[in-house]
Amino acid sequence: MNPVKIFGFIFIILFSSFVNPAVDKGAFYKVFGSNNPGEIDEMIALLEKEKSSSLTNAFLGALHTKKAGFLKGANEKIKIFKKGASMLEVEIAKKPANTEYRFLRLAIQEHAPKILKYNKNKDADKKAIIEGYKNLDPELQKIIKNYASGSATLKVDDLQ
Repeated sequence: MNPVKIFGFIFIILFSSFVNPAVDKGAFYKVFGSNNPGEIDEMIALLEKEKSSSLTNAFLGALHTKKAGFLKGANEKIKIFKKGASMLEVEIAKKPANTEYRFLRLAIQEHAPKILKYNKNKDADKKAIIEGYKNLDPELQKIIKNYASGSATLKVDDLQ
């Protein structure tokens, strides 16, 4: 093997160990929209194996809030929901203009039990989603539009 090929091969191996693999958004949103606790647990495990990033933390937070609904015992449900909500809130505080994070929070707020009082940012999140929608990648636009078709807060017409 020639030295240039060897160097290139070593460079690729070393470089790939420092790169955070892309999170498969389609797979995440499929699981996030499902009511399958096994799939939620699998996606959480997958995300926890990835290098920590703002996106993986936001996704993990969203999935923990979803997982809480499948747990037994009010204390455990509240504990896991608050853990997830806190993870997402930290990422939103770091990146308040991130439309995707605001979308995740809106979706969680719309489905969170009222007793948790996790519903205070619906209007602000709706506004942020409407303002940032056109700058999102087409896959995420489609996901948001599909969500809006059944949302009480966000409407498809808002996204035009």
